[in-house]
Amino acid sequence: MPRPDFNNLQVFLVVARERSFTRAAAQLGVSQSALSHTIRTLEAKLGIRLLTRTTRGVAPTEAGAHLLATLTPHFEEIEAEMAALGNHGAPAGTVRITATDHAADTILWPKLSSLMLEYPEINIEIAIDNRMVDIVTNRFDAGVRLGDQVAKDMIAVRIGPDAKLAAIAHPDYFAQRATPKTPQELTLHNCINLRLPTHGGLYAWEFMKDDRTLEVQVRGQFTASTTRQMLNAALAGVGIGFIPQALAAPHVAAGELVPVLEEWWPVFPGYHLYYPSRLQSASAFSIVVDALRLPA
Repeated sequence: MPRPDFNNLQVFLVVARERSFTRAAAQLGVSQSALSHTIRTLEAKLGIRLLTRTTRGVAPTEAGAHLLATLTPHFEEIEAEMAALGNHGAPAGTVRITATDHAADTILWPKLSSLMLEYPEINIEIAIDNRMVDIVTNRFDAGVRLGDQVAKDMIAVRIGPDAKLAAIAHPDYFAQRATPKTPQELTLHNCINLRLPTHGGLYAWEFMKDDRTLEVQVRGQFTASTTRQMLNAALAGVGIGFIPQALAAPHVAAGELVPVLEEWWPVFPGYHLYYPSRLQSASAFSIVVDALRLPA
């Protein structure tokens, strides 16, 4: 099989990512007809269709999606190295990270905000998402999730201590309600649910005590999509929330929230930064990892 021109592969990457010949042409500074000719030439050399063209745009075929996922990390590494060389060796480039709102607020921002002041040529992009995102397909350099959620084929770097979930409510909520003594009694209360975007279902509250694990599917008036929303709802007296203890602690200390079922609060492996097992050689990425790494 003839070797495809690397310029043609780069054109394919841009068209496949943008899913539009119009946007890709504007980004590359060439005509749409030239891009279309390049894609047809590449498909002819490979002997397979890479893009499906419709009146609404273009989309990768199954083969095209596989090629996109395979080529993207390699081209990004080349771009990062070229940027570093062009900056005379100074750390430079963009690092894209997907994380939950809680991880971004409590770990990423405090550490990376100071890093950006120290390295003005390093750009940081944090995308808030509670889903389990495919970081390769979505062109993220890394993701942040709890340790037990990280896939086994990823490199995982611990960036936070073990995390505990706390059941809490505003003191006024219990003014006319009995405090639950067991997790099962939560079914009698107005609880603040959390929608899991990956599966579309509601998170079943998990409790642990004496090596026993118990799941409770709670009900309530309000369903949130982030832990910050759950906290705000609890502070407003809407019901019982189930949020990271670190997020609740200042409000508990101030008397704004009351903890319940403390002996049942579960502990999970702390936040980990994860990325593909492929070599991450860009200096900017290495600096970000070192800045976030939890000291031993």
